Amino acid sequence: MDRLKGKVAIITGGAKGLGEADARLFAAEGARVILTDVDETGGARVAAEIGPSAQFIRQDVRDEAGWRDLIATVMDRYGRLDVLVNNAGVVEPGTIETTSAEDYRFVMAVSADGTFFGCKHAIPAMRASGGGSIINMASIASIQGESLVAAYCAAKGAVEALTRSVAVHCAQGRMNIRCNSVHPSGMDTPMVRRFGGKVAAAGLAPPPGASPHGASPLGDATDIAWAVVYLASDESRFVNGQRIVVDNSMSVTSGHVPSAG
Repeated sequence: MDRLKGKVAIITGGAKGLGEADARLFAAEGARVILTDVDETGGARVAAEIGPSAQFIRQDVRDEAGWRDLIATVMDRYGRLDVLVNNAGVVEPGTIETTSAEDYRFVMAVSADGTFFGCKHAIPAMRASGGGSIINMASIASIQGESLVAAYCAAKGAVEALTRSVAVHCAQGRMNIRCNSVHPSGMDTPMVRRFGGKVAAAGLAPPPGASPHGASPLGDATDIAWAVVYLASDESRFVNGQRIVVDNSMSVTSGHVPSAG
């Protein structure tokens, strides 16, 4: 219950899905949580349900000035920043041939730009706090080929590569700041549940020979949150620059993964 006791954590995309699961588990483990999102209604609801240890702040992670303001607000209120979870992300269906420039830039801006800005502005605050842990939400889409989400694959690949750069920068600078990435497969979240309908609306179909969409079972958002808690805690103090894959072997399995039992 106290794995994160006394730590101050920012979690982006905290209004639903993986970010919501992170925020709830962080608070249960003793952290003070600042959850951010563009969804003000959802974010305020989650913070209210968690209670006094949580605060919601509206944030568009694509806006660098907003990142400066957020970090300053957290430092003014709490005097420190120990953990940043760059969780905010979006997915739009499209192959390399069908993805529009607008969709590509949108997906890249939220996941890649948002993570870049978060790392950039969190590091000075963590350095002043004596150290910290940055956890970047990537995906198995950065490990295996997924033809129907070309922009998403590109964005999550950028997140994974940036994670290693940040880890090395902080280690070489002796900052006591770690940076790791988490790579989920499909999880039972609103974004994933909506995706099948978006694929159909876009007129896309899996390529010949591919497993049917959704054939492999979805994990639970809490499955990811436990991995994030580990990386945020002092238990992982010697884990840096690594990718943590949470996918029930999906990224190394040919075909779909059968349901348990």
